[in-house]
Amino acid sequence: MSLSSTGSVLVVFHWSLTVVLGQGDWGVTYSTQSICVLKGSTVELSCTYKYPSGHKVTSTFWFTRKYTDGNPVNLSDDPDYRGRVTYRSDEKNRHTLIITDLRETDSTKYGFGFITDQPGGKWIGQTGVALSFPGLQVVVTGGYMKNLTCRTTCPPPINPNTTYIWYKNGQQIDESSSPQYKDPIYIHYKDSYSCSVKGHEDLHSPTVCVQGQACNRVTYTKRRICVLKGSSVDISCTYVGYYNVTSSLWFSPKQSGRWRDKLIPEDLTTDPGYAGRVEYPDQESTIYRGTSTLRITDLREEDSAEYRFTFKTDIFGWGHDLPGTTLTVSDVQVKMTPVTVTEGQNVALTCITSCPLTHNPTYICYKKTVTSPKASGQSYSITNITSEDSGEYYCEVRNGRGSMYSSALMVTFAGKQTSVLTASVGITVVVLVLILCLSGYICFRKKASKSMSSDKRDNEENGQSVHPDPNSDMYTTLNMRNRSPEYDTLSVHPDTNSDMYSSLNMKTRSPDYDTLVTMSHPDTH
Repeated sequence: MSLSSTGSVLVVFHWSLTVVLGQGDWGVTYSTQSICVLKGSTVELSCTYKYPSGHKVTSTFWFTRKYTDGNPVNLSDDPDYRGRVTYRSDEKNRHTLIITDLRETDSTKYGFGFITDQPGGKWIGQTGVALSFPGLQVVVTGGYMKNLTCRTTCPPPINPNTTYIWYKNGQQIDESSSPQYKDPIYIHYKDSYSCSVKGHEDLHSPTVCVQGQACNRVTYTKRRICVLKGSSVDISCTYVGYYNVTSSLWFSPKQSGRWRDKLIPEDLTTDPGYAGRVEYPDQESTIYRGTSTLRITDLREEDSAEYRFTFKTDIFGWGHDLPGTTLTVSDVQVKMTPVTVTEGQNVALTCITSCPLTHNPTYICYKKTVTSPKASGQSYSITNITSEDSGEYYCEVRNGRGSMYSSALMVTFAGKQTSVLTASVGITVVVLVLILCLSGYICFRKKASKSMSSDKRDNEENGQSVHPDPNSDMYTTLNMRNRSPEYDTLSVHPDTNSDMYSSLNMKTRSPDYDTLVTMSHPDTH
């Protein structure tokens, strides 16, 4: 098991005994039982597994939860881990899960499962590795002079390259590689301190008073909130002022480019981008302490930002550097797994958002043209899909502050891939045979035509008559004695009235005539 991160990051491990889950020839052995790591970093969880001989592993996966039918949700398909999960394996039955950009919602138990090619060859064990995130806290020690130390809730070792950031009354005052603040602090009832780790400033410690509980401080109810687009949200905090509080406001560092002075925050109620959508409901009018709530309605995706609270007293102003509450505004979509579907496959439709919704969301899956919902829950499974399952599906999400419908997803599938492949191959073969036959016929015709043209051309150029060779197998001499009676019918009796014949003038006949006579009556010579 290992953990890595970019930049200056606090890395914390929590080792324990090796965990073995299994029975007989089946089982999974996890390298650790729990691990503690900072949000935003990368973690690797490893295990080894075994199975009976004669089996071949066809599928491996990690999971944190299961569908209603008992089958685990593969982390690579889980919308909460989309784009952040990769698997690594080797030939020694060792498997590693890698999760990047860790979030607070990733704090849970993780399990490993695998499937083989034999009937009943499936192992889905219990979750075996607990992932948690460290909290930071400022520890105050000493008498009249106080020492401040930034500690984590996880045990060491600690990355030596970690950089700590210190805040006093909400204002950043120091950075150091040491977890201990550089100078002893005099007792002042009004001052508060907090610390964070560079690169993970939103993971800061609660503010603490050096002496007593009446110091200046702001405490946010939630560090992160995820809500639906079009709904509304309340972001709240409590504050304490050592002196009389004269004014307060909410602001977003994202909007600093619109401020007249980038060092002086401006009230969100005056920002044109939030016009008519921001209010401070039930603002308490108190002298020293109170609760403040920022309400934003008709939420838009561009409202995703960090929001902070500040206040002023007669002689003091709360700083602007300490992180506040981060808001993420999400839409909703339907994702189909697998993406390409053929008849008879199992299909999962999942309703997903860009972040885990707060306020206990509920999900409902619908199919157009069908009156009642198809399922309640974030996922809907279709087993052995058929043509009756084709159509448009969409989902509804409700989270207590509003509801939202996703756009429809058309679910279609192709026929059996084998039949399509066979038909394609058959058509291809027939076409190739026809092409070859046609090519052979055309080639034969061209050769025959060229041969006839060549013979004719040679005869015309040489000006010779054809004299058959009597010794050739191609000719036979006619015997006048035993000739057939039909021979006499071949005698020419020209029609003197026809234009096709002319009488032979014996005086002007051609010498070739004698040659023809000799060939016709060889016995007379």
